[in-house]
Amino acid sequence: MDEADRLKPPALEQVRDYYDRHTMGVTLIGMPGIEKRLARYPQLYSRIGFAHLYRTLSTDELTFVLTNRWRELGLSIDSHDFTDAEAIAAVVRTTMGNFRLIQRLFTQITRIRDINQLNSITKEVVEAAGETLLIGT
Repeated sequence: MDEADRLKPPALEQVRDYYDRHTMGVTLIGMPGIEKRLARYPQLYSRIGFAHLYRTLSTDELTFVLTNRWRELGLSIDSHDFTDAEAIAAVVRTTMGNFRLIQRLFTQITRIRDINQLNSITKEVVEAAGETLLIGT
């Protein structure tokens, strides 16, 4: 469950009940500090196996993710192409290596490319996609 930190106590109780009734795990994804909030609900908290803080992607990880996202769109990254370098720099500026933001950004990039029937990803496309996202600071 993404954005689990936004769940109210009755919804958290539903999650706990679901976990108890089914033989599958539940993954809660939220903002830093979610584990402290969940600690106030001992019936649910006693079932939590571990908490993991995801850090920003390293340069190699970011390159891997962007290469794959470009490929999913039928494109390839050319490190010698100024347009690609500008677009990558815009992605890095917009997301600061946050994997969730990269995923959300590429959803918007895809939408903008489809609407405008574009064959590439440019800095302008990335910036337009970034303007549609609500990004906290």
